[in-house]
Amino acid sequence: MQSNFKTSKQLAADPQQTAVTVLAWLANEPDLFGRFLALTGVEPAQVRHAINDPGFLSGMMDFIMQHEPTAMAFCQATSTAPEALNSAWLHFSPPGLGSGEY
Repeated sequence: MQSNFKTSKQLAADPQQTAVTVLAWLANEPDLFGRFLALTGVEPAQVRHAINDPGFLSGMMDFIMQHEPTAMAFCQATSTAPEALNSAWLHFSPPGLGSGEY
């Protein structure tokens, strides 16, 4: 018999779930969250609605991934595999040039 139960590691591999986890973690990191809001121009009251905007999620994932120590701090604090974070980032990032392409 096969179980439909998903472990937390499997759930974390879902890009949407990973993004929600990133937002929850950011919200509990006042300095980082304040910087993120300042860079995006999003007001704290708008965040609840912004979570449904793919552009917001893309920007949030970019913000986390642009600073490796921040990305690793998130992974450690939330027990998220770095590969799951990277996968979510790639999911929400718009298509563009790959590394080394001009």
